[in-house]
Amino acid sequence: MLTRRHPQLSWTKRFAVLAAAIASVLGMSVLYSPAASAAVHNSCAIAGCSAAASANSTWSAAGYPTSRGWYDWPDGQCSFAGGEFYNNDGQLPAGDTFHEYDVYPRACGDHRDAYRIVVDANTGVVWYSPNHYRDFYRL
Repeated sequence: MLTRRHPQLSWTKRFAVLAAAIASVLGMSVLYSPAASAAVHNSCAIAGCSAAASANSTWSAAGYPTSRGWYDWPDGQCSFAGGEFYNNDGQLPAGDTFHEYDVYPRACGDHRDAYRIVVDANTGVVWYSPNHYRDFYRL
C-alpha cells in the first residue's frame, strides 16, 4: 500500500519547490488554450507505454489516491498524484472526472517530468500522455 510522504525540505529546496510551483502556475495558460495539435489515440504502442502501464498498476493497487501530493513508491522512491485533471481542452470524454498521476518515480520533492497517466473516474479508462497533455494514448 502506498502512503503519502511529506518530505522535510531545507529552505533552499523549499525555495526551489516554490519557484517551480510559481513557474508551473504561470505556465498553465498553455493548458487552457486550445491544443490544435493534440491527438487522442485508441491504443498505446509508443515508447513509454510499458512504463505507463506499470505505473498504472501501482497506482491502481493504491486505489488511485485523489489527494494531490507525493506518495511512497515500492522501490523506495516517490511518485506524485496530481489531483484532478480538468480536461479543459476537451480531448477526453466531456463531463467525466479525471485524475492525473506521474509515470516515473523519483526522490520525494524532485522536479516532475512531463509523463502522466490520466484516469477516467467514471469509466476506469486510463490514458498515457508522454508530453504533458498534448497527446493521449489509451492504455
